[in-house]
This record gives sequence, C-alpha cells and structure tokens, in this order.
Amino acid sequence: MSAADELLDIVDEDDRVVAQVPRGEAYALGLRHRCVFIQARDAEGRIFVHRRTPTKLVFPSMYDMFVGGVVGAGESYDAAALREAEEELGVSGLPRPVPLFKFLYDGGDGQSWWSSVYEVRCELPVSPQVEEVAWHGFLTDPELERRLSKWVWVPDGLAAYERLKAYRAGRPS
Repeated sequence: MSAADELLDIVDEDDRVVAQVPRGEAYALGLRHRCVFIQARDAEGRIFVHRRTPTKLVFPSMYDMFVGGVVGAGESYDAAALREAEEELGVSGLPRPVPLFKFLYDGGDGQSWWSSVYEVRCELPVSPQVEEVAWHGFLTDPELERRLSKWVWVPDGLAAYERLKAYRAGRPS
C-alpha cells in the first residue's frame, strides 16, 4: 500500500472523528486530520534534525526538527508517536515518547491538522529511513537556533517548535 492509500481519521475543530479517507484524498481535499511531532534528543541532549526526501507528499526537501507524521485511522496519538519515531529514526526499543501538548495547526490552503507534540530520548544508534530522510544530524539548541533563518523548514514543524519553546519557558503557546 502506498502512503497516499493509508486511511486517516478526519476530525473536526474539536478533534472528534467525522470520517475516514485515504491520505491522498485528505491532502487533495484539505481535510483536517491528526499528526504527531516528536522531538528526539540523543544521549548528549542534541536534537535530531533532518531534511525530508524530495518524494515526500508534504513539504518535500525541507528541514525538520521533529520526527513524526500522520496518525492512522483508529490509531491513538501515543501509538503513532512511538511508531513514527522508531520508523523515522530507524530504531526499535525506543522508550515511549512523552506527550507534552496538543494544538491545531492551520497553515492555510487546506493544511490543517491536530498536532500532538512529544519528546523522547534516543540513546540508540539511528539509521533513518532513506525513503523519508535525505540527510540527518544531531544539533545543539544554539546550533538549531542559528539555522532557523538559513534553512528552509517545514512550516508545521516551525509552529510546533515555537510552541514547544513557549511551553518549556512556561508561557502560553
């Protein structure tokens, strides 16, 4: 099955399931669905950063400071977070990602999804999926901040990152 054929739960503004459709249809019609964002840090506390492959359905070839993706139909946010983190990092046996907060991303042009943000410590050697990740590295917080204005970042990841910084600083997001 291709990624475009994967079934997604379509949700309303209160994150209640209202339908199930294939991912490709959800994207084409701009239907609201669910996603997870997991900030992965290595044993030294550095953040896993990667550039998406040019074949990705959404935001191809852009950089991201989260691993993650869509929540499948009938799947919980927590299950999706662990599945996506292990898939994108290319590891198994990862600790369960810790849920932090949820927000409704709205990028306009029919790009809207409920987004659950997590964090996880990955002390395992990573081997990211070549279908998903074109480049990867672990950056310190200051290194990541310096690259924010230099690299082209996925807009939903930037939105999640700004909210995560506010969350950690104890400010409302």
